[in-house]
Amino acid sequence: MLSLLQSALQQHIDAGIPDEPGMYRISLAWTPGLAATLLDWLNLSPLYPQFYWQDRHGDAEAAACGGLKIFNRLAQAQAFLAANAHEPLLRLWGLNAFGSSEDGSESCLFLPRLTWQREQESHQLIINLASDTSLRDDALDFARQLSRFPASAPLQPFDVSEIAASHQPEQPQWRQMITGALQALSRGEFAKVVLARRTRLDLSGNLSPVALMAASKQVNYQCYHFMLRWSPRQAFLGSSPERLYRRRGNRLDTEALAGTVAASQAAATAAQLADWLMNDDKNQRENLLVVDDICQRLHPAAVSLDVTPPEIVSLRTVQHLRRTIMAQLDCQDDARCLSMLQPTAAVSGLPREAARRFIAEHEPFERRWYAGSAGYLSLPLAEFCVSLRCALVEHHSVWLYAGAGIVEGSDPDQEWREIDNKAASMRTLFTAGPSK
Repeated sequence: MLSLLQSALQQHIDAGIPDEPGMYRISLAWTPGLAATLLDWLNLSPLYPQFYWQDRHGDAEAAACGGLKIFNRLAQAQAFLAANAHEPLLRLWGLNAFGSSEDGSESCLFLPRLTWQREQESHQLIINLASDTSLRDDALDFARQLSRFPASAPLQPFDVSEIAASHQPEQPQWRQMITGALQALSRGEFAKVVLARRTRLDLSGNLSPVALMAASKQVNYQCYHFMLRWSPRQAFLGSSPERLYRRRGNRLDTEALAGTVAASQAAATAAQLADWLMNDDKNQRENLLVVDDICQRLHPAAVSLDVTPPEIVSLRTVQHLRRTIMAQLDCQDDARCLSMLQPTAAVSGLPREAARRFIAEHEPFERRWYAGSAGYLSLPLAEFCVSLRCALVEHHSVWLYAGAGIVEGSDPDQEWREIDNKAASMRTLFTAGPSK
C-alpha cells in the first residue's frame, strides 16, 4: 500500500498539482492482500486523530487518519463541505457529544489526510490535500511524510486483565437516583428519563485501543463499530446496535431501539425472553414513546413518514425492541437532522429538555461522547450511530458506559441488572481478574 500511495502522489505532483490554495482529492482503487485489515493499517499510522468505522451489516468500512481540518461543531463541518461543493465526495469523520446542535454541543469531526475505505468488496485509498497557500507544497510535505511511515506488521493480540473496578454511581446511590426519578415521574415532570452509570476498570497488560476495537468486533455482531483515537493510548470506541440516522440525499432512515431483556445462548430460553419482551407492557410503552417523539421531531421537515411494526434485535448479551422510521425530507441538512434527532428519547427521555435537566442534575459524571453519535457526513450521504456500548480508554484504565430507561413501574435493581448486561458487551472482553 505504501508504495502505491507514494507513486500515485508523485504522479499527481508531476502532472501538476496547482500551486494555489484550495482542496484536492486523490482516489485510488486497489485490492489489498488477504491478510490485510483496516485496523492493522490504522494501528501503524503515525497520523492523528484516527477514526475507524464499520456499519452494522459489515458492508461499509473505513479507516481514516490525520486531521487536515478539525471541527468542534457539526454546523461548521457542514459549512466547510458546502464551501467545497466542487469536491462532493469529501467525507468528514468523528463524534458528536451528547446533546444537540441547538445548544452548540461539542463535536470532534475531521477531514482526514488519508483514508482506506471499503464498500463491500471495493476498496479505495483516498488522499486529501488542503492548503491556504499552495496545494503543491502540501503534496510535497505529505510525500516526505509518507517516506517515514513504518512497514506493515499485524496487530498484537488483545491480552488485558481487569484488576479493579468501581462504579459512578455505586448501587446504593443508583437506587436513590432511580427513586428520585420515579418521584419526578409521579409528579408529571417527564414521561421517561434515561439514567446512566459509568464503570472504571483498572487493568494490567498493554491496553491498545485498536486491539480492544478488534476484540469487540469479533464478538459483538449486528453492531456499528467505531473508534476515535487521539493518541496511541487515548480513544473513545464502541460497538453500538443503534442507528441515529442514515441519509441518502433527502431520504432519512432512523429507528426506535428501546425496551430491553437479557439474551441467552440457549435458543429456547432466548425465544422465551424475546416473547416476553414483545408482550411486556412497560417495554412496549417505552418503545412507543421513542417512536412518537422521533415522528414529532421529524414532522416539520418530513414530506412523508412511515413506521414499521416492532421486531426483536438479538445481540450477544441483550435483546431489544426496534421499530424503523423512514422519512422523505424537504432538505439535506445534517445539522438540522442532528438537532431534530439527538439526543433521542432512547438515551435521554421525554420531554427531552426536562429529562436532560434531570440527567444534568443527578448523574454524577458528564456524558460527553457517551450517548452522542459517531459516523460521517458528506454532501450526498451521511450516517451516524448512537454512541452506546462504548468505552473511553485512558492509558491503563478504561471507562465503560451504560444506561436504562426509567418509566413508571421501573425497579431500581432490575434496571441495575439491565445496565450490567449492556456493559457486559465490553466488560466481558477483559480477562477475569480478582474483582470480577
